[in-house]
Amino acid sequence: MWQGSQQLDSPESWVDQGDYLPLNVSYEKLAGAPATEQRFLCIGISSVKRTKGTYLLTTLRSLFSQSSPQERSSMVVVVLLADFDARWRASTVREIRTAFPSELEQNQLVVLHVPQDWYPPITGLKRNYNDHPERVTFRSKQNLDYSFLINYCRRLAQYYLQLEDDVSSAKNFLSTIRKRVNDHNAKSTTWATLEFSALGYIGKLYQSVHLPLLARFLFLFYQEMPCDWLMSHFRELLTQKQPILFKPSLFQHMGTFSSFQGTYNKLKDKDFVEAYYTNPPADVYTDLSTYQAHYPKMAWENGKGFFWGRTPEKGNYLTVVFKHPAVVTGISVETGSGGKDLLESAVVEMGHEVVTTEKQERTCNIFQLLGTVEYGSFEMQEIDKKYSLSSSCIRLQVTAGQKDWVILKKIRVTTKS
Repeated sequence: MWQGSQQLDSPESWVDQGDYLPLNVSYEKLAGAPATEQRFLCIGISSVKRTKGTYLLTTLRSLFSQSSPQERSSMVVVVLLADFDARWRASTVREIRTAFPSELEQNQLVVLHVPQDWYPPITGLKRNYNDHPERVTFRSKQNLDYSFLINYCRRLAQYYLQLEDDVSSAKNFLSTIRKRVNDHNAKSTTWATLEFSALGYIGKLYQSVHLPLLARFLFLFYQEMPCDWLMSHFRELLTQKQPILFKPSLFQHMGTFSSFQGTYNKLKDKDFVEAYYTNPPADVYTDLSTYQAHYPKMAWENGKGFFWGRTPEKGNYLTVVFKHPAVVTGISVETGSGGKDLLESAVVEMGHEVVTTEKQERTCNIFQLLGTVEYGSFEMQEIDKKYSLSSSCIRLQVTAGQKDWVILKKIRVTTKS
């Protein structure tokens, strides 16, 4: 029972305490169990039987395979099998147990069901937007599924990520989300939703402190409109006026057939980058003349930007200086766009012993040759097997001048954690 005096005397708001308006619902645990300690991220997925195709196991494989062991230990994936077909649920649970035994054992995966008796009416509802009655039933039940799923997840992690059961994920998505959250929180701006995909109810991140309110919101208005529309209203009610969408997207819709009557669904997120990565913190210096606002660091920071430099001459350089020395395991460099503005002649070097130049730039005192840029690109893996010591710099040095300008699209570096 709600103790009003205790709530009013507390310095925390009702939202911060998260114990108000609990949903009256009971859960059946079908596989796995959450850890006792709170983790960084809880990922919620609701799944129903499809008339054509199935994607749930592929979605789960993508989430776990695209995450490092450390990332997997910081998250829990909660799957709500929201179909009332008992045979389908039993078959799906068997497949999950077979495919993900270690994830279940390590409390990284939980499978649930909510019996039909706990659902309010989902037929005979009002037809907003002149939707067909079957469509109204589908989207209204989906809102309830998400409501129950979110309610269960409210205490499992600091943040909650909503996905659908037919998505693929970018490499190391959790580390990217962590960085984006930390960067955004450092700005001291309030937010209700951070979006890591532009599509539907995919890749939407919430603070767990808001989950009881979100679960109740979806439950109260379940028959009014689709869940992604409700999500926008929820964000605005929490005074976040504009969406906060990060690019590239971390999640891509991969389903061909919708869970609604097996209809064809070709939605794709044009900003998805599967090999999303986060380079180590670094400063970037160059003596190439920069065109407009295409600054050198844009080649280092993952995103749509790139470095665009005017005509390179022999001896020109672009040097990346790490904030902290690291053992480099892999380097890839990509230049040009549409076959033009390639870096034609250059070498890639790795450096040690940071020094400051007369121009007040940081660089390294000693460089070792790794290889040559060929056809505008360079890639080398397992560098640590040859150079096992920590490095402080990566340098691209032009070995011959060229008439064309140069676009440096990306430099990607992987390091030992």
